[in-house]
Amino acid sequence: MLDRSLIDPNPMGLNTLNKSTANLGTLAPLDRTLSLAPMMGCTDRHCRYLFRLLSPNTLMYSEMLVTGALLHGKAAHFLRHGGDEPCALQLGGNDPQDLAACARMVEDAGYQEVNLNVGCPSDRVQSGGIGACLIATPALVAECVAAMQAEVKIPVTVKTRIGLNDQDDYEHFHHFIETVREAGCRVFIIHARKAILGGLSPKDNREIPPLKYDYVYRIKADFPDCQFILNGGINDTATALAVLPKVDGLMLGRAPYSNPYLLAELEWALYQHTSMDRLTALADYTDYMVRNIETGEPLKHMVRHLMGLFTGIRGARSFRRHLGAHMFETGSGTEVVEQALAEAGLNHHAEAAETFVAQQARQQQYR
Repeated sequence: MLDRSLIDPNPMGLNTLNKSTANLGTLAPLDRTLSLAPMMGCTDRHCRYLFRLLSPNTLMYSEMLVTGALLHGKAAHFLRHGGDEPCALQLGGNDPQDLAACARMVEDAGYQEVNLNVGCPSDRVQSGGIGACLIATPALVAECVAAMQAEVKIPVTVKTRIGLNDQDDYEHFHHFIETVREAGCRVFIIHARKAILGGLSPKDNREIPPLKYDYVYRIKADFPDCQFILNGGINDTATALAVLPKVDGLMLGRAPYSNPYLLAELEWALYQHTSMDRLTALADYTDYMVRNIETGEPLKHMVRHLMGLFTGIRGARSFRRHLGAHMFETGSGTEVVEQALAEAGLNHHAEAAETFVAQQARQQQYR
């Protein structure tokens, strides 16, 4: 277990950690010890509701929304959420006034933070000059942050990488953080890899550029009045416990998405909190799906987040296979999930009904 005395969730006694002194407000600081990364096509409101059942303490992040979708699209649809708090919404954009207007929408929709994406390397964001492209223009990022902060009281944070293409030395990284910090940003989420635009897919950009945790450790020492959240390469509890004392928090993405019950393991390791077992969480989430189906939400939008729920338990593959084969059928309802459980033999599986703590205790008996 982590010695939580090693982690200060509010360094330097700061308040909301995002505002200039003229607009700090009275919001309580967010616990950033553990965060769920924003992932396109993954961390929608349904995913966040499910993961919140397993982890009361994780700070959730939405998938990125570009400013145009909110300003010229169905803003109420994109901003809709519930049961996922505390939750941050991530924006993609490069126009300070557009971002400021969207930040106001985010705050009005009840999110606890608004985050600016300065790290996504996809072709889509490259064509719009947003995401990782902004690493090359720290002054513009600072202008965007200042404009957003002027509009809202919730924290305005930045998620970025340590460099872009050949501009990946520590001096460039330091200059970027220094410039954006001067605009008032006090929380930086750092994917400890550089972004390579042109030639690498988003998946390759998550794996090929080497991790440089030392950049994050150094920048934390250089700017002690800021919080630095480490992202990248943290795939298990052992790694999380080893790295966390050196930073202000951790952000995990693909690992918990492929195995959501990892969040329950981290809840115990970091907070000594016993999360509900998988079957109890699934029963709650099934009720949630029923309510959403009644309002016209297709089952497939919600069931896809269940694929990894039983990872590591006998029958998990059969469960995934049944869901994948039937979730797209017209008019399908939650009976698809019930049938998948029965076919996989998971509805009465002892391990599926165990909390992480109970599972650990049982395993200790046989050692």
